[in-house]
Amino acid sequence: MTAEATDEWRGWRAAAESALYGPGGFYRRPEGPAGHFRTSVHASPLFAGAVARLLCRVDEALGRRTSLDFVDMAAGRGELVTRVLAALPADVAARTRAYAVEIADRPESLDHRIEWLPEPPRRITGLLFANEWLDNVPLEVAEVDSAGVPRQVLVRRDGTERLGKPVAGAEAEWLARWWPLGRAAGARGAEKTRGTEKTPVVQGAQAVPDTPAPDGLGTLDGLRAPDGLRTLEGLRAEIGLPRDEAWAAAVATLDRGLAVAVDYAHTARTRPPFGTLTGFREGSETAPVPDGSCDITAHVALDACATACALPGVRLLSQRSALHALGITGARPPLELASTHPAEYVRALASAGEAAELTATGGLGDFGWLLQPVGIPDVLAD
Repeated sequence: MTAEATDEWRGWRAAAESALYGPGGFYRRPEGPAGHFRTSVHASPLFAGAVARLLCRVDEALGRRTSLDFVDMAAGRGELVTRVLAALPADVAARTRAYAVEIADRPESLDHRIEWLPEPPRRITGLLFANEWLDNVPLEVAEVDSAGVPRQVLVRRDGTERLGKPVAGAEAEWLARWWPLGRAAGARGAEKTRGTEKTPVVQGAQAVPDTPAPDGLGTLDGLRAPDGLRTLEGLRAEIGLPRDEAWAAAVATLDRGLAVAVDYAHTARTRPPFGTLTGFREGSETAPVPDGSCDITAHVALDACATACALPGVRLLSQRSALHALGITGARPPLELASTHPAEYVRALASAGEAAELTATGGLGDFGWLLQPVGIPDVLAD
């Protein structure tokens, strides 16, 4: 790396794109994402089992076709798609065409039934599942200057930042609708503790009335700041337009079926005033330095993504609610089982502990699930 390249100032979108996906980028490293952070897929095989049940529901809604597609977006090293195939009933597995979408090379030991692709296939009929994909779609970061103007944040390869030009065009329009900053929409920040993580939230702002999303995930429209709030220099936002576009493109690959995005999320009522951009390396959170040594991620404005497709039936759920609907509750086994069938009790207790982690308040259970049906009814309806 030359000194000129090291000193180059770029927007966060270009910097993260190179650091994550370029030659020698983080997602091309041999250890894979599991070497640096833990997702629901790695937490328990129960997660893949729930996805398999979801695929079976989609199969029913499609009329049990001779061919059923399952697409695993941002597949890592194929952990989810492999476990889903293993969890499917034999008759469904025999009809399933499985695809893993990932830029890294295909693992040598991957099941031969899984097709490894750099982008999703076209004309899918089935389930497209994107677990922690959108949070790694690079985007620009904006920050309010001393005059109350939102400006693009520029960054060097060593993580040093400075402010660039004012945000303009489609990015400014996205900010105005989904994450207002600057003179027209100041906000006072506070911190809300969720478990061991402190997540900034916006106080004193109102959600534009629309269809409410269950479980406190907010609404499916933007944020409007009340009159009279002052602007705070240093407020930041991640401009989620590339994620909206990526999600719309993924949904467009479906002829019929269901697209699901699962991710760290915030919506209009819980926009963090200083953003969420961060990094992960070897299991620990770290500064988001765009040199290829760490993951660079930011929570997803799922309410904005939800409107990107202009299709009916979209739903926002918490992971807790989605997994409950798919049979994962974390309920403890009856105590009497311990005396009558102790080995079975121990297995059931371990499974309950894994289910509790997947659905925990303040943890994985708070993840957002964005569901977009295409030509089928709601398969998670009560």
